[in-house]
Amino acid sequence: MNVTTEAGTATGGLSLYTILVYSENIAGVLNQITAVFTRRQVNIESLNVSASSTPGVHKYTITCYCTFEMVKMLKAQIEKRIDVLQARYFSDDDILFQETSLMKISTPAMLENAEVCRIVRMHGARIIEVNPTYSAVEKTGSTEDILSLYESLAKLGVVRQFARSGRICVTRGFREQLDDYLAEREKERQHGKD
Repeated sequence: MNVTTEAGTATGGLSLYTILVYSENIAGVLNQITAVFTRRQVNIESLNVSASSTPGVHKYTITCYCTFEMVKMLKAQIEKRIDVLQARYFSDDDILFQETSLMKISTPAMLENAEVCRIVRMHGARIIEVNPTYSAVEKTGSTEDILSLYESLAKLGVVRQFARSGRICVTRGFREQLDDYLAEREKERQHGKD
């Protein structure tokens, strides 16, 4: 399996993995999942939790740098948690992913320097609010795209605040893999009743 980091190459023998974890919406599951990483001293790079396309199921999208052997172990340990339905790991080639960022920039500085608006347009970002004090810029894309925009604007000294979301992603398959797993589990349960 050829796994690359967001920058396109492995870093120090470690590769970037995205781990998707599915669980019922029960308090304390996030703590159980993060404890698996803490015990193995693996740093979570980003974490996003939201409802999934399966009713009553939450999806945890976690990114971390680790070895292939470590990501396999993390998956196995996460799946041992009683409230976890399924965990899977992916390289960037196996998923479609995006991040979102918001930046507040100085409106007076933006109006004084046409380069600011040119950079925003060049990076495909949107200005979503303008007032006399600040303007809000939104950019969705890869980590590299977002950081490139931030660094370009920061060099001009116009950035007042910056926030970046965790990764959100979907697999490249047609259906949610959890749905197939749950359907198979239900078949086994029904077969056990017969």
